[in-house]
Amino acid sequence: MPRYHRLSLMEREELSRMIATGASLRTIARVLHRWPSSLSRELARHAPSRIAYRAVRAHARARRCARQPRHPRKLAASPRLRHTVFALLAQHWSPEQIAHGLPVQYPGDPTMRISHEAIYTYLYVLPRGALRKELLRALRHHHHVRRPRKMLRLKSRPIQDSISIEERPAEVADRTVPGHWEGDLLMGHGNASALGTLVERTTRFTLLVPLTSKGATSVRQAFAHELRTLPQQLRRSLTYDQGQEMAEHRLFTQATQIQVYFAHPHCPWERGTCENTNGLLRQFFPKGTRFTTFTRRNIKHVQKLFNRRPRETLGWRTPAEVFAELLH
Repeated sequence: MPRYHRLSLMEREELSRMIATGASLRTIARVLHRWPSSLSRELARHAPSRIAYRAVRAHARARRCARQPRHPRKLAASPRLRHTVFALLAQHWSPEQIAHGLPVQYPGDPTMRISHEAIYTYLYVLPRGALRKELLRALRHHHHVRRPRKMLRLKSRPIQDSISIEERPAEVADRTVPGHWEGDLLMGHGNASALGTLVERTTRFTLLVPLTSKGATSVRQAFAHELRTLPQQLRRSLTYDQGQEMAEHRLFTQATQIQVYFAHPHCPWERGTCENTNGLLRQFFPKGTRFTTFTRRNIKHVQKLFNRRPRETLGWRTPAEVFAELLH
């Protein structure tokens, strides 16, 4: 078929005539060298029923519709809203967080409302240039087009003397009691460096743990140092995968009084909170990141930004707010 262009008056007259003879849309489409779907939309737009279609009337209506200005996109029409959305994107808020956060920040201003789909649509239809590149870089996944995320999982060996997740108290799964954590490593370029992640299951509060290496001793000491700064009631358990970096879990428990439970091999959903968190952190630390180039101050700055973003599962409150309430 040729590239689509609007139907001419002669094509509309032929369409009207052949409809009157009882020809099918596919037959008419072959005669006019059009797609059947194009003719079907033409009939739906300009006639209440197929038999009521009239060429001259449809052509005049189509010309009127073509002259009518299209409504500009909401972000294009509202500089104040656009500036606010861009500012929040620069703070690494996702479009969905922005869409739900604006009514909280501007409760009495209906002009400061936009859906996350409208934000995505505006970003991806921007012409190529520095602004488009900068805005897309602010998204978690710096894709030039929207596409589904694929996640990989590395294999790990069984841990000696491990306690299975099946023995974990029911309060952990229910998220009714705070102080239960999930842990993992965010791997860097060529798996040569790593960043530790600890996520509290109830509040989703996240600790980012700088590591000098990904060995068991280094991970044990770094995790213990971070968690010992918390009150005892917020240090109840840690759920981990079968990674060898937690091979010294018994020494970790002795130092922190935190019992470590291990998920089953190749079952990332048993630690879904941490898996999801690591995916979100890739916005700040894309694959190929060399964590050795980051200072502790850099990493803790990202931790602060990350915990101050609203989360849907918390009723669009931030993990930092919810966690702070537990400390008082």
